[in-house]
Amino acid sequence: MELRTYRASSMQEALALVRQDLGPEAAVVHTRELGAEGWLRFVRGSRRIEVTASREVNVPSRLAVKEAVAPKIAAPNVTSPFDYGPEQTVQFRQEMKGQLDGLQQMVESLCKRSRVGERRELPEAFFRLYAELLDADLSDDEARDLVERIQQELPGANEAAYESVRLRAQQSVESQIRIAGPIVTHPGRRRLVALVGPTGVGKTTTIAKLAANFRLRAKRRVGLITVDTYRIAAVEQLRTYADIIDLPMEVVSTPREMREAVAKMSQLDLILLDTAGRSPKDEVQIQELRAFLTEAQADEVHLVMSSVCSSSTLLKTAERFGEVGATSLLITKLDEASGFGSLWPLLRTCPLPLSYLTDGQNVPDDIQPADRRRLARLVLGQMDEAVV
Repeated sequence: MELRTYRASSMQEALALVRQDLGPEAAVVHTRELGAEGWLRFVRGSRRIEVTASREVNVPSRLAVKEAVAPKIAAPNVTSPFDYGPEQTVQFRQEMKGQLDGLQQMVESLCKRSRVGERRELPEAFFRLYAELLDADLSDDEARDLVERIQQELPGANEAAYESVRLRAQQSVESQIRIAGPIVTHPGRRRLVALVGPTGVGKTTTIAKLAANFRLRAKRRVGLITVDTYRIAAVEQLRTYADIIDLPMEVVSTPREMREAVAKMSQLDLILLDTAGRSPKDEVQIQELRAFLTEAQADEVHLVMSSVCSSSTLLKTAERFGEVGATSLLITKLDEASGFGSLWPLLRTCPLPLSYLTDGQNVPDDIQPADRRRLARLVLGQMDEAVV
């Protein structure tokens, strides 16, 4: 018995080849699908069908009697990978994401090189400053504006040395940074300070640092209040700090309980209020936070934000939390940021002054009052020992 094998991209095409070669009386003996390899297996139309047929097998033909002419075969359609199973879909997404991420990085690199190339007409010292500002994660617009301002302010700018240009840039940045100074307490005069902000920015750890410094170093009578009953283990984390430092602590869940907790601590020098992380996009959460702060009658409200966030996120967060009465900014996680250029739009435009900076998890260390000079150096890409 003579057997012949035919391969095509679809069963219809394979049967047409059998009919064309062996005639309408041919019988199909065996069929199977040949899998494609690599990413092609996710693309419909890349599969292959193998059909084995013979004219000598005495079985009813599976082929309808038609003219022995192969039908016109349509071009295979590439369909969505979501037509396949969950595992194939996940693998397809991962492979495509890797390729797209690589393309995005390539485009960003080319754009950055193009921007630098466009500034080649700058004098050498200013071009060097411009390139360093881009490396420090300043946007092209922010870097260009700063360089142009320095050019206007320096006499004989074209011949200026780089050190003069860099020093003038630092002075310019320093002059635009607002500083509130640290918390000031007086024995026998209660002061209530609240920390607010989004989730994950380090409010509870910062509260512990402040409490330890005022209790152990400044010898003040300090108490803690927390309303962060939403996050798992948040209360226990703060209670652990309170036990170690030997501080009274109250946990409240309603505005009325807040009023009662503040009254219990009225004889203390400093009350630190730890609030739950709130999304700046959630109006209900923002209003709830406002209600707690109103009952607490906070003297200061420090908005805590992470230095690893993007410029747009920092600006939107500052604007939103300004509605609950924030009085100053507190920037955390300087040790985790790869660059500080994203802070510059916030420092330059936000009306809230800076109170503290944190650069680690150590309690009571890794927190310092905000310093203009240090911030200016960080923005300009000049890392200091505290964040290396």
